Amino acid sequence: MLLAIDVGNTNTVLGLFDGAELEDSWRIKTDARMTGDEMALTFSGLLASSPPVTAIALCSTVPAVLREMRGMLARYYGHLPTVIVEPGTKTGVPVLTDNPKEVGADRIVNTLAAHHLFGGPSIVVDFGTSTNFDVVSARGEFLGGSLAPGIEISVDALAARAAQLRKVELVRPRSVIGKNTVECLQSGVLYGFAGQVDGLVRRIVAEIGPVTAVVATGGLAPIVVAESETITHHNPDLTLVGLRLVYERNA
Repeated sequence: MLLAIDVGNTNTVLGLFDGAELEDSWRIKTDARMTGDEMALTFSGLLASSPPVTAIALCSTVPAVLREMRGMLARYYGHLPTVIVEPGTKTGVPVLTDNPKEVGADRIVNTLAAHHLFGGPSIVVDFGTSTNFDVVSARGEFLGGSLAPGIEISVDALAARAAQLRKVELVRPRSVIGKNTVECLQSGVLYGFAGQVDGLVRRIVAEIGPVTAVVATGGLAPIVVAESETITHHNPDLTLVGLRLVYERNA
């Protein structure tokens, strides 16, 4: 059983694969102050009722967590083959940017998974702490993309800076024209971010031509997917799939 670990700025997602099948997954908060021993305790609790882990694949966008994670894996899972996605790891994804080393491991992994599942050219929209638009070529190359402030941090910033505004449940309001403060906020967030996605996707398509898929992933994707006119697929496990593919290339 392969344990895939995707450490993001807000959440850490774990997936347990039996071959190509994702048998189970878990989502926990990312805490940069958590020690390796605490991580091991959390992992053992989540995996207690699962088959034994035989291999591990990891990517992280949080350097402090990655450091602790390395130590935890060496101490508690040192007997298992482990692949960490970082510069020098074989991913099969040419990174065609000015500085490939600054591209987040999660973006490269998403590129690999999107091309494997949907071919290319394609676009991955990853709704996390930031909203990432990753452009994949027909040959599976990472061409670059766009980064925008994420939904949750945008809502938090608005609530923090505006005295009469607050955080609200992100669900579809009765209409685009809100009749109260809650509905106005819901409309602006839901339809505003859907419009942002559609606008950027259309501009990318204008540059590279027609795409085979626009794939949404990330913890906040379900909020926008139903309202977007350009998203064609929703795959919440895209990064985990990419980690499995990277492991298979390096095992």
